[in-house]
Amino acid sequence: MAQFTWHPKHSHNGHPSDSAARSSDFNVRLCSTTDVQLRFLCPDDLEEVRTLCLDWFPIDYPLSWYQDITSSERFFALACVYNFSIIGLIVAEIKPYTILNYEDRGILPESMGKNSEVGYILSLGVHKKHRRNGIGSLLLDSLINHLTTAERYKVKAIFLHVLTTNQPAILFYESRGFILHSFLPFYYSIRGKSKDGFTYVSYLNGGHPPWTLYDHLKHWCSLVTRAGGLCSWIGNRVRNALRWICYRTMSRQQLMSAMQQNEPVNNATKRIGVKGV
Repeated sequence: MAQFTWHPKHSHNGHPSDSAARSSDFNVRLCSTTDVQLRFLCPDDLEEVRTLCLDWFPIDYPLSWYQDITSSERFFALACVYNFSIIGLIVAEIKPYTILNYEDRGILPESMGKNSEVGYILSLGVHKKHRRNGIGSLLLDSLINHLTTAERYKVKAIFLHVLTTNQPAILFYESRGFILHSFLPFYYSIRGKSKDGFTYVSYLNGGHPPWTLYDHLKHWCSLVTRAGGLCSWIGNRVRNALRWICYRTMSRQQLMSAMQQNEPVNNATKRIGVKGV
């Protein structure tokens, strides 16, 4: 098993940025290929990344997008390099949950989403010659490790959009534990044609999808099962209380009935006594 180091992102003058320098201490292991390095994208990568994306993806990204992902600290833009060439890359960003588009708002429960963040994968691609070598998993694992540090505990989910016809990507994400969240009809516009998409989600840092009725029933059943003797004790106390209430109620009713039966006899005796006098 070969070991590969995380190489920092460099600025125009060749010096690593502060955040990139902190990441240079990470080690990443890869099982199948050799001489692979991970580093953040830099402005000098723009043309190479643009050429790769035009070959990998059907979407035509504007030039400003490439400028952003190769220079802005807002993006987690990581490249996998082999023989001084980029053979894979992943681009993601962290967003507050409250600013997501309407179609993505159901990823988290409302109560959890108010103060939470989510990671959004904008792009993940691998050169055709190097697919099925673990490069995609290596890049995705690096992102997940980045999002599951103590400083990013507010990130409760990571999600992405994918064409419904992109079966290799769908199978890859499902194999990595991503679950289908929603179907997005006519979500993409590719070369003038509308295409359907899916939203896939993976939860982390304690995040979970909104609960259904089944989830609530399952939760309460598990609480009863775990409570065990406590529930039995509570049940016995409730039964005893009900028995006591029933006993008091019946006793009072019997007393009132007896009083009602004795009342005519007493009144008759009083009347006879009066007449005798």
